Amino acid sequence: MIELSAKLTTGTVYLAGEALECAITFSHSAQPEHRNSQSHSDILENLAWASAQIHCFFSTSKNSGDKTPVIGKTTALEVTSCDIGDVIFHTKPKILFCDLTIPLGETKTFWYRESLPIEAPPSYRGTAVKYSYKITIATQKVGSHIKMVRIPFRVLPISPIMNMQDLAALCGNETTEELQPTNPFSEERKVETPLTMALQVLQNLTTRRSPNSYMITNARGKVGRFCLFKSAYKLGEDIVGTFDFSVGTVTCMQVSVSLQPEEVMKNKTPTKNLNKENSSRSMTVARCHEVTVGLTHSQLILPIPLHITPAFEGDEVSLSWRLHFEFVTSNEKLFPNSEDKDWTAPLNVPIETMVWNLPVKIYSTLPKQISQQAAGSDTYTLYIK
Repeated sequence: MIELSAKLTTGTVYLAGEALECAITFSHSAQPEHRNSQSHSDILENLAWASAQIHCFFSTSKNSGDKTPVIGKTTALEVTSCDIGDVIFHTKPKILFCDLTIPLGETKTFWYRESLPIEAPPSYRGTAVKYSYKITIATQKVGSHIKMVRIPFRVLPISPIMNMQDLAALCGNETTEELQPTNPFSEERKVETPLTMALQVLQNLTTRRSPNSYMITNARGKVGRFCLFKSAYKLGEDIVGTFDFSVGTVTCMQVSVSLQPEEVMKNKTPTKNLNKENSSRSMTVARCHEVTVGLTHSQLILPIPLHITPAFEGDEVSLSWRLHFEFVTSNEKLFPNSEDKDWTAPLNVPIETMVWNLPVKIYSTLPKQISQQAAGSDTYTLYIK
């Protein structure tokens, strides 16, 4: 019996454009029932071939008879669709070996290295669609069927920079001199690649502070002022803002802020039942609630989860993010004046609820920051008899 074990040695989270590395080990061990009686065929095991490649699977909740076309040439394994979904992207298969003989008790290790395209779609689990990435390792024992094992990993987008011409233009206009100190005694010069240039631009976008103030009003008057210190964030950062209710003429009793994705499906072939070309769905991934009655100032601290997908634009779906505000207001007199001696609190307070949506930009972070929160890469095992 041959045991195939595979593990990603460079982590389980990657940016589009990064290179991954996987260690694939084949071990020949005797089966427990045959340990005392071993023939020549048990001492030597032969594998005809083994290959590895990356597949990106796409699935949707819509019951459509149309199959998503496969991008690129057909692979040697002929994997076009399965229970995971349709293959919309794959790399060329790499042959690990041909005609491998493994003596009993020995192991053979092979390394699979591949670079992800910078325009690759990100990993995403939405309400209507799902993108997932797998490394497919296939092998065949002489005289047996093909065996496969799939290793999942996560891909983050280099959004919003997907066009290489736009990337070069942005890198020409942006500077990182203030953000990254230089060593005047160092003679080393880093070679700029599309990935490093994209990371520099994203660093500039997410570190630049640009406070914006918004006056919140309803039909009865001013509710307050909200200040957001910046509008571009990376995964894992905190969205920080302040509320100033001292300028309001309407009492704000409580406020809740939710971080919500806006998933827009792109219907390439509109049906008769759909009047709009795009459909939108949203849900809440993080929420902050504050009781503000009697307060003149309050703050917003909303952590961005590391597991969510940053904003991206794909052929089938586009994803953006927003802050969804809910203000509970009242025009009733809730507190006594200094001259009121026989004032009693009202038993019932009529309230009104108003909502407001504020778009925010959420970008990718460095994969190592996400890997530090994860348990690490698992080892995937396949037994070949």
